Amino acid sequence: MAKCAICDKASLWGSQLSHSRSQLSRRAKRMWKSNVKHVKVKVNGGTQRMYVCTACLRSGKVERA
Repeated sequence: MAKCAICDKASLWGSQLSHSRSQLSRRAKRMWKSNVKHVKVKVNGGTQRMYVCTACLRSGKVERA
């Protein structure tokens, strides 16, 4: 899976439980995917394509080319 080049955010694995947690013995495996985009970014005066999460794009940590 893709991983953010700025903050190293990646997908998470875990168990999906019901709201009442009544079926603790029958847990379903689940993957939560991070919102990562493949974008052109300005790096050292040039452009480079890298994977960046949308949180880093919105916060201004990266400047799009």
